[in-house]
Amino acid sequence: MSEDRGSNLQLLKKLLVIAVAMFGFGYALIPVYKHICEVLGINQLTQKDDTALAHNTQVDKSRSVTIELDSNVQGSLRFRPTQNSITVHPGEMTTVVYEVVNSQQREVVAQAVPSYAPQSATPHFKKVECFCFKQQTMKAGEARQMPVVFYLDPALPKEVKTITLSYTFIEIGGLHNKVAAN
Repeated sequence: MSEDRGSNLQLLKKLLVIAVAMFGFGYALIPVYKHICEVLGINQLTQKDDTALAHNTQVDKSRSVTIELDSNVQGSLRFRPTQNSITVHPGEMTTVVYEVVNSQQREVVAQAVPSYAPQSATPHFKKVECFCFKQQTMKAGEARQMPVVFYLDPALPKEVKTITLSYTFIEIGGLHNKVAAN
């Protein structure tokens, strides 16, 4: 029995040493990780030079792309871009605005569907915010300005100099509009 007790005490000491060593390793892991990242120059959350201006290094200032804005409507809404075109640099965050007016005396539910020309530009047109992401419910007589926030992927083929962004605003029929019309 005394032999079992001594063996258990020795095992307990070993386990305590292992537990303390594991805690120490876990505690030291964070500063070691930060030091390794700093030495290798990866995972930097802040700039080392506080005087440097923050800017997007992904913007390709060496080239410009013209974005032509177009609109179409299927239904009773008036829908148009607030400007016909804009010139941007690939990688540059840009906002354009479309205006929609419901001149009906009833609520209208509609959805905007985008299209791009040339089609080779489609995977490079990155929308961050867009009214086309969800259905829009417009009250009777309501007018609304709706932004599209986007950037062009710098990997956009160099031969693409002009992109047409076209939205078709489609009035959605169905139960919701039939009830609203009554």
